[in-house]
Amino acid sequence: MARNLSVPARLAGVVSFCFAAAVCAQTANNAAGKANMHNAANVGTTAAATNESMNSKASTLTSGDRKFMEKAAQGGMAEVKLGQLATQKAQSDDVKKFGQKMVDDHSKANDQLKQVASTKGITLPTDLDKSSQHEYDKLSKMSGAQFDREYMDHMVSDHKKDVSEFQKEAKSGKDADVKQFASSTLPVLQEHLQLAQSADKVARNEGKTQTSSRSNTKSGS
Repeated sequence: MARNLSVPARLAGVVSFCFAAAVCAQTANNAAGKANMHNAANVGTTAAATNESMNSKASTLTSGDRKFMEKAAQGGMAEVKLGQLATQKAQSDDVKKFGQKMVDDHSKANDQLKQVASTKGITLPTDLDKSSQHEYDKLSKMSGAQFDREYMDHMVSDHKKDVSEFQKEAKSGKDADVKQFASSTLPVLQEHLQLAQSADKVARNEGKTQTSSRSNTKSGS
């Protein structure tokens, strides 16, 4: 019977088959499109939820904790930059070693602070504050014994302030993670202060020795 189908009947069958295939393909495309839209919506929802979560974490920080983190970030950057300057311009080996230690220790502390900031949704400053930039510009024009005295004098003064601020945060900070950072970094800063005071004495004696040497030279001439 199938062999006796007329040409029109065969054509009708082919047309019906093609139509059915087209309908199936369109249905599949629609389904895929809906799936893609659903996935995109999920991605957008996830991103929005992540941003909302980060903003929520940031809003839970007190202004005191946030200010401490921002100031610590700028102070840490300054210690690294000034330390690098010391390794290049200092005359005393003690001052050069101190400068390198500042680079090493504060780079590590800066990385730790960045990790804490990322969990809190906080964006830390990436530039020096005006005071630190002014000190860097002033020291960059010095060298030798003059640099040593000025740099170490600044380091003693600066680390006294740092120790005081970190003690305050470790004791009175509200956020547990920020307090932990302050507590763990405090002993390092206290060590830095002791080393700075020792190197400062060396730098001052270095300057007196040079002054005395010049005076003796003039007297002899």
